[in-house]
Amino acid sequence: QVQLVESGGGSVQSGGSLRLSCAASGYTSRRYPSLGWFRQAPGKEREWVASIESGGTPRYTDSVKGRFTISQDNAKNIMYLQMNSLKPEDSAMYYCAAREWGSGRYNYWGQGTQVTVSS
Repeated sequence: QVQLVESGGGSVQSGGSLRLSCAASGYTSRRYPSLGWFRQAPGKEREWVASIESGGTPRYTDSVKGRFTISQDNAKNIMYLQMNSLKPEDSAMYYCAAREWGSGRYNYWGQGTQVTVSS
């Protein structure tokens, strides 16, 4: 089964940038047709941020459109989330996730990486 490990979180000032990485060992696009990024701030529910489907168009939640870019390096089995123009409301624990073929939801998760944006 796939194992996901996030990295790249940190603390930045408002307007700054970070690039998150998600190393996906055991990943194949055939078995896991969708990879995504989610985030959860203290006291809030986890929310979907962006996802990428095998051969499909990346999708983003409205609040990050134009600022975040999801991408995937298939040769290295790494997914990225480039985050620009960061805002304090982007502060959260960020998780990458994989959806297994036949599953209706993301069922494999990483441990998370913290992003903190100060004003």
